[in-house]
Amino acid sequence: MDFDTLFSAQLDQLKADGNYRYFAELERKAGKFPRAAKYQDGEINDVTVWCSNDYLGMGQHPKVIAAMCDAVQRTGTGAGGTRNISGTNHDHLLLERELADLHGKEGALLFTSGYVSNWAALTTLGSRLQDCVILSDAGNHASMIEGIRHSRAQKVIWRHNDVADLEAKLAALPADVPKIVAFESVYSMDGDICPMREIVEVAEKYGAMTYLDEVHAVGLYGARGGGISEQEGLADRITLIEGTLGKAYGVVGGYITGSAALCDFLRSFASGFIFTTALPPAVAAAARVSIIHLKESQFERHKQRRQVARLRARLDSEGIPHLMNDSHIVPVMIKDPVKCRMLSDYLLKEYGIYVQPINYPTVPKGTERLRFTPSPLHSDADIDRLVMALSELWQQCALSRAVA
Repeated sequence: MDFDTLFSAQLDQLKADGNYRYFAELERKAGKFPRAAKYQDGEINDVTVWCSNDYLGMGQHPKVIAAMCDAVQRTGTGAGGTRNISGTNHDHLLLERELADLHGKEGALLFTSGYVSNWAALTTLGSRLQDCVILSDAGNHASMIEGIRHSRAQKVIWRHNDVADLEAKLAALPADVPKIVAFESVYSMDGDICPMREIVEVAEKYGAMTYLDEVHAVGLYGARGGGISEQEGLADRITLIEGTLGKAYGVVGGYITGSAALCDFLRSFASGFIFTTALPPAVAAAARVSIIHLKESQFERHKQRRQVARLRARLDSEGIPHLMNDSHIVPVMIKDPVKCRMLSDYLLKEYGIYVQPINYPTVPKGTERLRFTPSPLHSDADIDRLVMALSELWQQCALSRAVA
């Protein structure tokens, strides 16, 4: 059997549908974010990155860079293995204490990515709590969906951010079965924020555990960067808060926080923790410095919010349609996969602006968009140039403008 032919046929269909992912070859420039070098056809050109999840530019912060470099000199480049055998390092424990403090929890547990922390935690909880039912928001991330699926627990999907639907589904379940309500604070594609207080109150009413994904909120919201749960004063009422080190904190890795018993339970039973080589100590050291900085500094958050507001105002002035939300994510709606890919290519080739098209299956068909994430390091001139480029392309492609 010719397997390559089978692979190619599906790839060709993906391209015909406009959903094939083309990757630009970029090189980030330390200290120059959001600038990057683009490599193509033997040429190197500067571009401005507009879709990074390094939301505050902390991956370029001098303190974070210095912490990683110092730790490499002190500990070497790797962890030496899994935490259970040879890889538990002092830097891991220091970071876990910092994360527990960030969310006001007794404990924390590190994973190699936010995807793995969601997958491993939900898999373990769902499989080891007898007769467990996991109630999952319809908009939850793929990592949560995969974790729930792998757990083989009963899954109940409730309509996105619909507290009444969640309550109806909780009320229909037996009172004596373990229930987990799994949801996110900031949803990454639409940028909408959940009605957290109402969700928590309904979950408490029915004795359900709350599982909150804060990956697109940690570092960005709350007085110390603890996320929407800190901003709303709800962290102490949420059973498990999951987050990432790879977005606002600018490094890599995922984590969960909760009670000492919960963290020890996952440490002891989660295969995604037990059998995976640990994060390098240098990564943990850099993440810890980033967290400490953002616990104290408001500058990055305030400047980012200013730039988000400025971009939205400039888009409105040009009639460029974008989804309204209360977060830092600015989705510009195209609603066609081929046009979305084309606009992304034009922006990169003609204007040196890099933004990836967001097409199916990341978002539903008919909701394709360009997803912009302004940072505190994008200048006013960067914003003006982006909006000018979009306005010109809107005219060239005869796209509909929003009515003021």
